[in-house]
Amino acid sequence: MEDATTFHIVMLPWLAFGHLHPFFELSKSLAKRGHQISFISTTRNLRRLPDVPPHLSPLIRFVPLPLPHVDGLPDSAEATCDLPQSSFQYLKKAFDGLEQLFVQFINQSSPRADWIIHDFAAYWASKAGVPCIFYSTFPASTLAFFGRPSDMGKGGGSLKGLTGPSKRVPFPTTVAYRYHEAIRLALDCLQPNASGVPDWLRTKLSLENSKLVAPRSCTDFEADWFQVLLDIYDKPVVPVGLLPPQLPESGQRRDEKVFNFLDTQTPGSVIYVALGSEATIGGEQLHELALGLELSGLPFLWALRKPTSTVETGGIGLLPEGFEGRTQGRGLVAMGWVPQVDVLAHEAVGGFLTHCGWGSLIEGLEFGRPLVMLPVFADQGLNARAMGEKKLGLEVERDEENGFFVREAVAKAVKVVMVEEEGEVIRSKAKEMRGIFGDKERQERYVDGFVKCLAIHRLGTL
Repeated sequence: MEDATTFHIVMLPWLAFGHLHPFFELSKSLAKRGHQISFISTTRNLRRLPDVPPHLSPLIRFVPLPLPHVDGLPDSAEATCDLPQSSFQYLKKAFDGLEQLFVQFINQSSPRADWIIHDFAAYWASKAGVPCIFYSTFPASTLAFFGRPSDMGKGGGSLKGLTGPSKRVPFPTTVAYRYHEAIRLALDCLQPNASGVPDWLRTKLSLENSKLVAPRSCTDFEADWFQVLLDIYDKPVVPVGLLPPQLPESGQRRDEKVFNFLDTQTPGSVIYVALGSEATIGGEQLHELALGLELSGLPFLWALRKPTSTVETGGIGLLPEGFEGRTQGRGLVAMGWVPQVDVLAHEAVGGFLTHCGWGSLIEGLEFGRPLVMLPVFADQGLNARAMGEKKLGLEVERDEENGFFVREAVAKAVKVVMVEEEGEVIRSKAKEMRGIFGDKERQERYVDGFVKCLAIHRLGTL
């Protein structure tokens, strides 16, 4: 489908694959409608994205910008997955160093850019003189929790304000941070960092300087939260849909070991475990997770990311001694990259133990997989509460003060979600989500509505 009016749209995502991939999915959806896309990132990140489909390659242009050198940032690090979390601040400083090159690209681009779509990081994008859209890679519930941009940063982000529901939400909700999550958020996002701009200020300025707010979500799933956003924002809030990723074409499986294992398992019996490209848990907690999977007695496939430093493992072995031998046959640990969408689509997979990144939740619910939830940082705790309210998953029980969990809690949550009668409502409701998350035609209609809004509001800026 091609619209009568087409635009040149510039994509400027933060340097994390939980942002790069949603921007890439949106780029493909817009290009299918005839819009020209300039996708800006660093050289290495662009190489790590999937190939552009051949029929869209004339419309999607990758624009590499060289990341400037910053003390504390290794030269090979161009995304958060290349770094321990303590070094993200140096990546933000380097990202801000792209501002001048970005403005130069906009000024020289032909045809002239009609829209810039960015997220929380590029608070300076509007300086290029092109109308901006804040594309939220978080759900509407997370955006609503933080309230109006003018509210952000007030009171220094008090723990009381973070651990209780937002006062701007007019209905009962559990969407709030646990104490241990709030402590980490305050350290990671609310305090000054090497870039000189804390995350709360980036988000505030990015929202304030945008013409539209476009969450990667849909009113079919969270209509109540979209209404909250409409009530608190002084600008249009337009869902772009969930943008569920497509399954790879037949014959593109890249890890025979993974799929040979799944092919030997009983349908619906395997719990798939993956904590994303950024989320890390300490060495002792990683051992508790492993021992919990062992204790559950259920088949599992664990996509385990290699740590970026010995700090992440706490100086101990990555897995408990003898773990892989004791679970051989019913469990498989796959180090490095795993084709997650293809795995979640496999009939052997019956549940998903996840860090609750929004992209991963979309991928799991696209195939109706019930969730065992182990949020780690950022928006993930809020996402877990929202999923819990809808009875789509169960959180692993943790210590409220320090966030620690024990193997018994892992095993209990896995068994409830996968096999026990108590989890039947979770399994049933997760299957129902295929009708929303997996309905490609329904989600495409949201993109159509978004494009119509672009046309209406672009005219208003001329």
